[in-house]
Amino acid sequence: MSNKILKAALGVCIVVIIGLSFWGFKSDQKNFEISKNLDIFYTLVRELNLFYVDEVKPDKLIKTGIDDMLETLDPYTVYIPESEMDDFKFMTTGEYAGIGAMISKRGNQIIVAEPYEGFPAQVSGLRAGDIFLEVDGKPADKMVVSDVSEILKGPAKKAVKVKMQRPGDKKTFTIDIVREEIQIDPVTYYGMIDGKTGYIRLSSFTDGCAEGIRKAVLDLRDKKGAKTLVLDLRSNPGGLLGEAVKVTNLFVNHGQEIVSTKGKVSQWDKTYRATEQPVDSLMPLIVLVNSGSASASEIVAGALQDLDRAVIMGNRTFGKGLVQTTRDLSYNTKLKVTTAKYYIPSGRCIQALDYSHRNADGSVGNIPDSLITEFKTKNGRIVKDGGGVTPDIRNNQDTLSTLAYKLVQEYMIFDFATDYASKHKSIAPPDKFVVSDDIFAGFHQFLTDKKFSYQSKSEQTLKALIETAKKERYYDATQNEFAALEKGLSIDLNKDLDKFSEDIRDLLKDEIVSRYYYQKGAIIAALGSDKEIKSALTLFQNPAEYSHLLTPLAIAPKQK
Repeated sequence: MSNKILKAALGVCIVVIIGLSFWGFKSDQKNFEISKNLDIFYTLVRELNLFYVDEVKPDKLIKTGIDDMLETLDPYTVYIPESEMDDFKFMTTGEYAGIGAMISKRGNQIIVAEPYEGFPAQVSGLRAGDIFLEVDGKPADKMVVSDVSEILKGPAKKAVKVKMQRPGDKKTFTIDIVREEIQIDPVTYYGMIDGKTGYIRLSSFTDGCAEGIRKAVLDLRDKKGAKTLVLDLRSNPGGLLGEAVKVTNLFVNHGQEIVSTKGKVSQWDKTYRATEQPVDSLMPLIVLVNSGSASASEIVAGALQDLDRAVIMGNRTFGKGLVQTTRDLSYNTKLKVTTAKYYIPSGRCIQALDYSHRNADGSVGNIPDSLITEFKTKNGRIVKDGGGVTPDIRNNQDTLSTLAYKLVQEYMIFDFATDYASKHKSIAPPDKFVVSDDIFAGFHQFLTDKKFSYQSKSEQTLKALIETAKKERYYDATQNEFAALEKGLSIDLNKDLDKFSEDIRDLLKDEIVSRYYYQKGAIIAALGSDKEIKSALTLFQNPAEYSHLLTPLAIAPKQK
């Protein structure tokens, strides 16, 4: 070996040794910092426990510290204590052992918000609006929702005793409800919405949901004659990545890339492809999304858009493109930690660039054009990143009026439906039921009897402005102007009920129908007045326009 080669080889070895030493030093330094700070944290908790003036609860104290620490990372890296494992199981599998009902807090009462059809609560006779007085012998009025929920969950086939009261009835009743394994079907409804269009609503991506979608597609196409299909992912918060891949695979060809993940640990990076033949890769497909469509929903919508397989309609999705991996910790606890990001076929990431600053509804905020990158779909259409999936047809998202919001918030809609259901044994089928003028007049009288009142946001803002003007001594000089504004903005409940009657009737219809036909009935009832469903049907009636939206010429999202 020549001296020149030997010197070069020695040089490389020295660089490698220095590099390894430096890496080892950095690794040791990091481990020392972790050990040092853990020791500080332990001694701090110990001293608090010994000397703090009031009694402390170490488990609560430490959990608060863990939660606050993880909040500095991202919203999805979370600690799951043993007490929350049932909720975690339900989020991933849709299964839990309990009575099968949604409960909520109304004032100082815990009530049944919605019993699930066919499950123990409903079979045992509980209705929406029923009030929990005692749960397993414990008074419910001192509890929060999570306390009651924790007691209602438990071993399957074992009864839980509840003492209840029905609104408007002074009598109480006690029943034993036998807990069952509860599995909520994520395909909350499917059916035909006109002579040739099938409709599927998917509420979450829990285990087995892709199989449910597959069966629904085959039934709609082969037995009910569907020629076009609407897949509704609105307000679907996501779930399992594997199910998202399988759902997409139902509509795209074998071998097609659907999503990839990339993170710090390169060995975990993976590309997910369609592994099966599709159920249908040709049927015209529209996917409905909104700002509540997140994670797995965005993978499905984004992949189908990137592959030009479907027209995406609605509003920009939530923008959650972070992959979580569950790691086991000691004492039956878990850490759900962000380990990678999702990338859909065009190469764009669906994660919002800034997940710490969002709109009031949780949707992606404004993103500067300088931060947005353009990508291309399979057909060459331009799509962009920056957060979430931007639909091909963007519909203006309706917002509830202040009156409608207050009626929901203060349980006026809910209580009226409870009262109505107690006086009417049956109603028309979901697709036939309407909130008649008589029902609406009855609701008006109900509000009067309840002495319902509210302030508009304009009134609230003006009131704050007047207080500021008084503090700054401008009020006296402008008192007449303020008085005129107050008069112009004053609430007239009669006029507002008429002005916003369409929204209020829809809310009443949804709540009343759900008392008789449960969640599936409420979905059916809402289809007839759903503006985005109407937009989808209109698009299907124009095949040329549908095809145009999936060509390179259709660059900018169409506004509705």
